[in-house]
Amino acid sequence: MARNARQLKILELITKKDIETQDELAAELMLAHYNVTQATISRDIKELGLIKITTPDGRQKYSKDVADHSVANKIVNVFKHCVLSIDHAVNIVVIKTLSGSANTAGLMIDKLNNGGVLGCVAGDDTVMIVTRSEDVAVEIVGILNELVNG
Repeated sequence: MARNARQLKILELITKKDIETQDELAAELMLAHYNVTQATISRDIKELGLIKITTPDGRQKYSKDVADHSVANKIVNVFKHCVLSIDHAVNIVVIKTLSGSANTAGLMIDKLNNGGVLGCVAGDDTVMIVTRSEDVAVEIVGILNELVNG
């Protein structure tokens, strides 16, 4: 459980901030009350499939590894524009979308490749995500809201 929560926090941090080094990531995790070693961070980076990409200003930052970044960016953009609401009840997250857009939102969930997500089901305008715990559901809602509003 602690590993899943920590890895979700890492994904949230790299989404919100341009983090260049493992030391910066360790410092951010410490601020979020996660005591970690460099070896743990290194293992998490590998398990999450994080890579370093170049930002528009020429700096490096950690990012989620996806095969085609332009496709991934398009999925995020579509996700931002199709989501109407994100909420949770205990360990279930529900995303309401524009009609016909739930599959795209479900694809975004799958692309997160998050170990705390047991699975998701998409209909026409609703995605239901089952998580391992309520804490994970709360973190997933935070990450998704950040994607929508960020």
